Amino acid sequence: MFDVRISDAVRYVGVDDDSIDLFEGQYPVPNGVSYNAYVILDEKTAVLDTVDRRATERWLQNLERELEGREPDYLVLHHLEPDHAGSVGALLEKYPQLTLVGNAKTFAMLPKFFDWSGRSLTVKEGDVLTLGEHTLTFFMAPMVHWPEVMVSYESQEKILFSADGFGKFGTLSAQEPWEGEARRYYCNIVGKYGASVQALLKKAAGLDIRTICPLHGPILRENLGRYIEKYDLWSRYVPEEPESVLVAYASIHGNTARAAEKMAAILEQKGCPKAEVIDLCRCDQSQAVEAAFRCGRLVAMSSTYDGGLFPPMEHFMAHLRDKTYRNRTVAVIENGSWAPAAAKCMTACLTAMKGIALCETVHTIQGAVKESDLAAMERIADELLA
Repeated sequence: MFDVRISDAVRYVGVDDDSIDLFEGQYPVPNGVSYNAYVILDEKTAVLDTVDRRATERWLQNLERELEGREPDYLVLHHLEPDHAGSVGALLEKYPQLTLVGNAKTFAMLPKFFDWSGRSLTVKEGDVLTLGEHTLTFFMAPMVHWPEVMVSYESQEKILFSADGFGKFGTLSAQEPWEGEARRYYCNIVGKYGASVQALLKKAAGLDIRTICPLHGPILRENLGRYIEKYDLWSRYVPEEPESVLVAYASIHGNTARAAEKMAAILEQKGCPKAEVIDLCRCDQSQAVEAAFRCGRLVAMSSTYDGGLFPPMEHFMAHLRDKTYRNRTVAVIENGSWAPAAAKCMTACLTAMKGIALCETVHTIQGAVKESDLAAMERIADELLA
């Protein structure tokens, strides 16, 4: 267990998982992930969430060490996703008199994951659970990012237990910068639900928060305004780098790749502060989505394939759609030696998204990029940077 100190009464009992390769079966996590769980020791003792079944044994050992022979009175279920509720059954086997605390949606969903009959306490918005000197006030956070999600605020030590909010990929022991992997986590896990995040941020704004304890990633204590500002931007779909351009390409034989590098060079020659090039055939889609959300502008460049869109670009467009990509300026460039169709496909995808301003110039490269292509590419650059 990585040593995490919260306070005398509030203890960290989570587990680092550095052997997992894919989070949710699709997102590469080269530095693993943490499953965070907590326990509050007072007149009554409350365990806050469990961990993935991959880490049950280690988590129970951590919990027993902090309990020092006490039996927990409550298990608070902020979120039922299996990476957080996967060890509920194991805890109930050990402590059958435990009372589960959740909302109505929690208990409606619980039987879908395991058979259970026992003590429960159903809470709703604003309800308070008193443990002694410590009290938890519950706030519903539906669709951040499941319908049963709630968060809780401990008023004695001014801690927000934020469920998946403010989480990030990576183990705690990795001790890497928060922002990059927190953004990738947000855009791909929570990003679709910006309106729900905004509703939760409004509730949090009325609380005096000194510490944020998420279900993944580090405990946040200092400069909390920075983290809240990022969540506000991300959930309003505002680019952090409005002047930056992402050039995302999908190339079959390398011609579209060379055209993408030329497009980035043209953008920089015209004063673009940052033109970032991503190869969609080799870059993981979660990284591409993170870059697209971070940048204010996008050039989508794809080969035509089987009379349609080359699959890596098709997948990218689908991910952007599913994560409600919006409020960006986008240019489209296709490549096709005969019967080019990629631009039509990309345009159809993009026009279905909200707040997408498409550049007027749409250019077709036929095979290798040539001198005759440069004028149109320069026009696209001018439109993007206008």
